[in-house]
Amino acid sequence: MDSSSNHPFVKSLDCLYNRNVVVLSAENLSKTLRDAPLFENTTLALEEGEKAGIVGRNGAGKSTFLRCLAGHLAADEGTVSLKKDADIVLLEQTVTYPEGTTLGDYLYQQESRKLGILSSYRAALEAGNEKEYTHLFSIIEKEDLWDIERRYEAILTELGETFSLNEEMSALSGGQQKKAAIARAIALEPDILLLDEPTNHLDIKTIEYLEAWIKASSSAIIIVTHDRHILNECCTTIWELDGSRFYRHPGSFSAYLERKAERLRMDEVHEARRETILRRELEWLKRGPKARTGKDKGRKDRINAMLSERVGKGDEAPRDFQSAERRLGKKILEIEGISKSYDGHILFSDFSFSFVKGQKIALIGDNGTGKSTLLDILSGHIDPDSGAIDRGQNTVFGYYDQLGRDLKDSRTVIEYAEDIGERVIMGSGEEVSASRFLELFGFPVRMQRTPIALLSGGERRRLYLITRLLSNPNFLLFDEPTNDLDIETMEKLEEYIVSFPGCAVISSHDRTFLDVTTDMTFVIEDQRITLFPGNYSEWKEAKEHIVVQKEDAPKKEQKRPQREYKGLTFKEEREKDALEEEISKLENLIGELEASFSTAETTELGTLAERTRRYEETKRLLDEKTERWIELEEKAGE
Repeated sequence: MDSSSNHPFVKSLDCLYNRNVVVLSAENLSKTLRDAPLFENTTLALEEGEKAGIVGRNGAGKSTFLRCLAGHLAADEGTVSLKKDADIVLLEQTVTYPEGTTLGDYLYQQESRKLGILSSYRAALEAGNEKEYTHLFSIIEKEDLWDIERRYEAILTELGETFSLNEEMSALSGGQQKKAAIARAIALEPDILLLDEPTNHLDIKTIEYLEAWIKASSSAIIIVTHDRHILNECCTTIWELDGSRFYRHPGSFSAYLERKAERLRMDEVHEARRETILRRELEWLKRGPKARTGKDKGRKDRINAMLSERVGKGDEAPRDFQSAERRLGKKILEIEGISKSYDGHILFSDFSFSFVKGQKIALIGDNGTGKSTLLDILSGHIDPDSGAIDRGQNTVFGYYDQLGRDLKDSRTVIEYAEDIGERVIMGSGEEVSASRFLELFGFPVRMQRTPIALLSGGERRRLYLITRLLSNPNFLLFDEPTNDLDIETMEKLEEYIVSFPGCAVISSHDRTFLDVTTDMTFVIEDQRITLFPGNYSEWKEAKEHIVVQKEDAPKKEQKRPQREYKGLTFKEEREKDALEEEISKLENLIGELEASFSTAETTELGTLAERTRRYEETKRLLDEKTERWIELEEKAGE
C-alpha cells in the first residue's frame, strides 16, 4: 500500500533523492490564510532519523505547515514528497475524538498507513474476501503489525495509566487523554512523526519519558514546541519560520541561538553605521541650498528612506522591562500546618512555610498531586481542611489560575487591559501604556480593538496572563503559564519574573523556564510538600544521586562476621553513650537547617549555598553515626 495515495501534492521521491536518506521533502510549498501568507516557496528536506525542531512566533503558521506535510490540509502551491511506503503520523495539539470513543477505538482513529492495513484486513475478513485478506495478512506478518495494540497498552502503563482499552476517552482527564495520544503515536513507530506542541498538559515525568523516546527513536521527527530543553537535547536541526520564510539551522537549539545572537550583533553594527551616515546626511540637508551640490534629488530620497527605516526600528519592543514595584510588608504569607484532601484522597498534609521578599519557588509534582490546589489555597480561592494561612496586609497576588483563563467578556482586548491597569514601569524606569505592554506579549495594535469573544482559546489565555502582570502585584502565583506562549514571548516573561522584586510560586512543566526563573523548589510527593534549596535541575540531579546510592547499597556486605564474645567492652559502652549525644545534636542541627531554608537571605548559619552544603554533610554524618550506634546496640543485646 502506497503511503502517498491519499496525500495531496505528493510525488515519489525515488527520482529526486537517494531513497535511503531523504524520507520527506517539501518543494516550493506556500499557504495563505485570511489574506496573509503564512509561508511561501518553502523547500525543505527531512532525512532518515533526523530530528528537526520548528521555532517561530505564535500564529506564524507552524501548525499549519505540519498539517500540510501530513496531508491533513492542502497547500496553495508546491508539493510534498514521501519516501515510498513511508508511514507518516501527526500528533496534533488538541486531542479530538467522536462521542463514545473508547481507548481502543482511539488507537484506530489515527491516520496511518499501518493502521489502514490492519483496518482493511479486518474489513476483508468480515466480507469474506479471501484474496484480499490473504494479501494483507502477508504484509502484516512482514511488518510485524500485530504488535501495535500491545505496544499501545504497554506505553500507557509506562506512562502511569492502567486503563482498560474499553475505557471511554471522555472519562479521562486532559492530561490522561494527551498521554493516550502520545502512546498511540509512539506505538505506531512511524517512519515520519510530526509532533505539534506535544508537551502541553503533561507533567514533567511524562515529558522526560517523551524526550528519552525521541532521542532513542529511529523515526524522522519534526517537532513544534516551546520546550527549549527538548529542542536542545533532541533536535539535530532547527527550522525557523520568520516573516513567511523558513531558515534552516543545522545543529542544536543552543547552536541556533548562538548564530542568532551573532546575527543580531551584526545588525546592531550595521544600525550604528547607518545612524552615523544618517547624522552626516541630515547635517547636509540643514545647509542652505547654495551650500549643497547639484545632486539634491537622489540624496534627499536616500535620506527619506533612511528616516523611514529608523521609524520602523523605533517600533520594536524594548528588551528589558519589569512591573512597577508595590511595597511588601514585613509579613508576606505565613502557612502553618495546612492539609487538603479530595474525595477521601490526601493531597498533602501538615505543610508550614514563611515567605520572605524575593523568593522565587518552583512547584513540581506529578499530575493530580495537588499543585493547582496549593496555589488556590495560597491565593485564598479555597480553604485548607486544617491549618492556617496568614496573608500580609500589603500582599497583592497576581494569580494566573486554571479557572480564569478562558475569558468570557464583551469588552475588547484594550478595554479589558486598561480596566485592570493603564501604566507599567519598564526596567529602564520608562513608563509605558497598557497598549504598549500588550504589544510586548504578542498583541499588536491592530488586534487590540478585537472583542475578546473573537479571540482563540490560546489568545484569551495569553491575554489573561498579561493582565495578571498589569494588576501590579507583589506576589506572583503561576499555574502552567507557558502553554500558550512562543519562545520569544516566554523569554520576555522570564525577564519579567527574574527582575520582579516580590515573591513568586510557579507551577510549570517547562524545565528551562523553571531553571531560569526560580532558585528553590516545592516538591509534592507521597502526600507531602518538601522544600529543596535549589532549582529543578539541581533537585533532579540530587534525586538521581540518591537513586544511585540505593542501587549501590545491596552491593555492600550485609552480613557481619560472627563474634565469639558477647556484650560490649567498656570502651564500646563509652563510644555508644557518646554517639547518642552526637546523634541528638546532629538531628537538632538538621532541624535548624531545614527551618532556615524558608529564607534565601544569609542567616547565622551562613548563606543559602553554605547551608545547603552543610545540610548534606550533616545528613551524611548522621547516617554514619546512626549505623555505628545500631551496630553497637545489636552487639549489646547478644
